[in-house]
Amino acid sequence: MAHNARVTSAAPSDVFAILAEPRTYPKWLIGAANIREVEQNWPSPGTRFHHTVGVRPFALADSTEVLDVEPDRSLSLHVRARPFISGIVHFELLPTADGCVITMLEEPAVRLPGNLARPLLDPATHQRNHRSLQRLARLAEERPAA
Repeated sequence: MAHNARVTSAAPSDVFAILAEPRTYPKWLIGAANIREVEQNWPSPGTRFHHTVGVRPFALADSTEVLDVEPDRSLSLHVRARPFISGIVHFELLPTADGCVITMLEEPAVRLPGNLARPLLDPATHQRNHRSLQRLARLAEERPAA
């Protein structure tokens, strides 16, 4: 499991607003290239957004589905870039006196093959998620005040 956390001066509501808007993902999530469609009622459980990940000629089209959501607190997603990637990503926003801590946990959706590949993939996943959380925090900190 890749586990990352980042302290930000942004309020949990500002971070959640970015997580709840899939069209922002290419701005902060490393590897996200294009959001093709967002289903109505996103981010309700069961809804998806359809995306492209990677760079041509290695770009893959797939989708991400909401598993669970608590506005301004957490978001759990089933991410896919098949045939190579199927994972569960959980974001948690813990309020602090002057912002929040963003926690991101990523693990394989299918245990056996995912666990066999984890020793090879976890270091790269951890670095990608570390850099992605840096970008997410910066984007949230730059949001205009409501």
